[in-house]
Amino acid sequence: MAFNWKAFKTRSLTAIVFVVVMLAGLLWNHWSFFILFSIIHFGCWAEYQKIIQKIDPQYSEISPFHLYGVRIAGWCMMMYSCSNACHISTITLSAVGWWMGLIFIFVLPIVEILFSKQINLKNIGYSALGLVYISLSCALMIQLRSGELWMPHYGDQGILSAFSSVMATLAGYVIPLVIIASLWANDTMAYIVGSIIGKTPLSAISPKKTWEGTIGGIILSVVVVTLLGVYALKGEAFYFISISLIASVVGTFGDLLESKLKRLAGIKDSGHIMPGHGGFLDRFDSLLLAVPAVWLFCFFFIR
Repeated sequence: MAFNWKAFKTRSLTAIVFVVVMLAGLLWNHWSFFILFSIIHFGCWAEYQKIIQKIDPQYSEISPFHLYGVRIAGWCMMMYSCSNACHISTITLSAVGWWMGLIFIFVLPIVEILFSKQINLKNIGYSALGLVYISLSCALMIQLRSGELWMPHYGDQGILSAFSSVMATLAGYVIPLVIIASLWANDTMAYIVGSIIGKTPLSAISPKKTWEGTIGGIILSVVVVTLLGVYALKGEAFYFISISLIASVVGTFGDLLESKLKRLAGIKDSGHIMPGHGGFLDRFDSLLLAVPAVWLFCFFFIR
């Protein structure tokens, strides 16, 4: 595959804007991060439902309450994952998400029964898949940012409590940053390596991806992120290697999964929000699968 400087320039400029926006949302405060991922969440949901409607026209028959209600239900998961990081006076966003979520659990099925001509379990399954694929991933990213995994447990005192508070603050910044940097580096490096030396197709699902580009992108992503993490953030290499490797490898599968969905729907891009990258799902497909994998690693090995 010949190297296309024009396409690379467009992709790179879009990626730079993407990284700047993501960093602003990450580093400003918890509210900015929540707002940023709320936009990503609803953008991905809109494109996901359009793709499912093309794959299975019966999904177009769902009621407007189902169409938008499931998106709000997923948003409730995100609010609940904020923990105590986002609050207005004594009201926390987590509590709002909890109560709104309970309401939707009861109201959604009732409305489906009352206003739908028939209960289509397949359509419910498509929406449930969207909740796992999009909403859960965004919620786990919000939780990583909130630092809840490292928060002091009730009853902890003294040194343990102080150390946990520091970990919550640092990890809340660093881990989402490492995930985003790993995916951006992997995407960019894989494109460069694949364009220069790529010959062996990775999968029929995405013919332009090659084994050479994929492996090269993963290796270079791990190297770059680990070096920056160790020397700029003074962290332990093991954690940066592990998180960047998990994000890069699982993120590649996320890219392939979205490519498969688009192929089934018969479309090239999920949307046209970002030049050179398509829509929300085209840009965040890797993130949606990488975040749960990194979250599991953090839950078992970093807490």
